Amino acid sequence: MNGAESLVRTLIASGIDTCFANPGTSEMHFVAALDRVSGMRCVLGLFEGVVSGAADGYARMADKPAATLLHLGPGLGNALANLHNARKAGTPIVNIVGDHATTHRRYDAPLTADVEGVARPMSAWVHTSMDAKSVARDGAEAVAAALSPPGCVATLILPADTAWNESDGPASAVAPKQSAKVSDEAIRQAAAHLRSGEPTLLLVGGRALRAKPLELASRIAQETGAKLMAPTSNARIERGAGRVAIDRIFYPIGQALEQLAPYKRAVIIGTQNPVAFFAYPGKPSLVLPPSCEVQVLAEPGNDLLDTLERLCDELGARSQAPQLQAGSRPELPRGSLTLDAIAAAVAALVPENAILVDESINSGGAIYPFTQGAPAHDWLQLTGGSIGIGLPLATGAAVACPDRRVVALQADGSGMYTLQALWTQAREKLDVTTIIFANRAYASLDIELRNVGASQPGQVALDMLDLSRPDLDWVKMAEGMGVEAARADTVERLIDLLRGSFARRGPFLIEVPC
Repeated sequence: MNGAESLVRTLIASGIDTCFANPGTSEMHFVAALDRVSGMRCVLGLFEGVVSGAADGYARMADKPAATLLHLGPGLGNALANLHNARKAGTPIVNIVGDHATTHRRYDAPLTADVEGVARPMSAWVHTSMDAKSVARDGAEAVAAALSPPGCVATLILPADTAWNESDGPASAVAPKQSAKVSDEAIRQAAAHLRSGEPTLLLVGGRALRAKPLELASRIAQETGAKLMAPTSNARIERGAGRVAIDRIFYPIGQALEQLAPYKRAVIIGTQNPVAFFAYPGKPSLVLPPSCEVQVLAEPGNDLLDTLERLCDELGARSQAPQLQAGSRPELPRGSLTLDAIAAAVAALVPENAILVDESINSGGAIYPFTQGAPAHDWLQLTGGSIGIGLPLATGAAVACPDRRVVALQADGSGMYTLQALWTQAREKLDVTTIIFANRAYASLDIELRNVGASQPGQVALDMLDLSRPDLDWVKMAEGMGVEAARADTVERLIDLLRGSFARRGPFLIEVPC
């Protein structure tokens, strides 16, 4: 058994059964091992950013890591933007990155690169296997590292000769670290803040945004009068009818400062002290008031369910009923094809147990409130601000949950970064409905241009934000990738296309001018 096969068998024994791949010559022994060893589904992506984004979406929904297979330093470099998003989401991913044989690296061949140097900015764990007999154990350590709370990116670099040389066979799985519990004193301090009688924010993030922890947080809010809220960007929220509805901190800095201005105290669980996305002239970086007394009770890697259970008990809040969202859908819209009409159509028709993936940037902002009472669903977001994750994230989520409809809410500009994901959706016959918000502009940058004080942009600046001349034709691009597509120019057409897509299997794309 060579090193590559020992690694594949070790990954499977460690619970990894899916690999998103864009391999090259140095990875051919790993590819051959995938053919020999059953138990690993291999999904091809035509660009490394699709591979890393799909691995992120998969792990968010499967609650376990996928592997990626990437080609040397340049291939890993192409994957970094969505590995950044995964790092910010606390997503576990195991990257397997091929490299030149150890005997070949000193000759500085064209693809020679500092692969460890490329990996480190986005990886919590980086290691290069030095011989075939170490590969399996290194692979088990990589999986354990990826599963370290709250979840992280682990990168194992596999020189070609460590893949083709003889190994000692597979290694046993390595137990990952467990989530640490917060102290009793920290629980008592948080309870005192919440009992203070002053306006208090209870801000929860990470895995505390799943259904059971949110119910505990709602009990606490009901008992104490605290305002329950989530950060602006979140890896996954379980929401909809029968679940706790939760508002998010606004993205625009002015709105966020106004939203959080009333709070004198804040207890934070599973996230950080909220910070503005960017620095703006005359605006603070932290969006809670300077006078607000802030306690970060639990970091994302702490045991968040245990934290909320103990805080609930300390406050005597178990008797409180969580505030669950009643089921409600808007009526099907009529009239003009506005952003609110698009949101209402999605909310009125989205299937139960759907997965909504939001990279709509500005255009889809109304869909989150409109779907508050829709049937129970999951909401996945862009977490690290690096655009181009929506289509890959939806792809990975669909691979993880083949029995659920995925609805991708996709801005046109950011969708162009990784539109190759549509090809993977077609090849794998994934149940993804993609809604393209075709405003033919980087509209968010037009807003930010003014936010940073550039109040009188000229034609050169405005041209950098415009996606016309020529217009993008998403229907033709999708069809070229093997995905059936259509354009909705009216509300009635949008409703018909949504109904048709939700009733059928496989991917479908709807371009909506807005």
